[in-house]
Amino acid sequence: MSDWFFIENESEYQKAMERFQEIKYAEKGSMEYREKMLLAHLIDRYEDKTSSLPELDPIEFIKIRMEDFGYKATDLARAYGDKGTVSKVLNYKQPLSLTMIRKFSEILHIPVEALIKEYKLQS
Repeated sequence: MSDWFFIENESEYQKAMERFQEIKYAEKGSMEYREKMLLAHLIDRYEDKTSSLPELDPIEFIKIRMEDFGYKATDLARAYGDKGTVSKVLNYKQPLSLTMIRKFSEILHIPVEALIKEYKLQS
C-alpha cells in the first residue's frame, strides 16, 4: 500500500484517481480495500475544496460521477439491488427514491443536497 497524504494539487489528484481505478473492486477487509476507502475520502476532500457543484439535474450529476469513477449502471444496481429501477431512473422514467439518494450519495460521493433537486421525468 502506498503512503497517502492529503491531496494538494491536480497531479496528486490524478495519481489518486488512477490508483482508485486500479483497486476499486478490492475485496472487503483486504489492505487494498482499506486503501480504496482512504483514497475515496482523500479524493472527496480534495474535490470539496477545489470545485463547486455544477447546476445539473440529479441524474446528469449521477452520470458524470459514474463516468468519473468508471462505474456502469450494473454497479449502481448491485449497490441498490434492483437493475430495472436503476435503469428507469437513469432514463428519467422514474424518480430517485430516498434509499437511492442515500446509496448513490455514498457510492458516488455526491452531496445529498445535489440529489434532492427537482427534475423532470420523461413520459
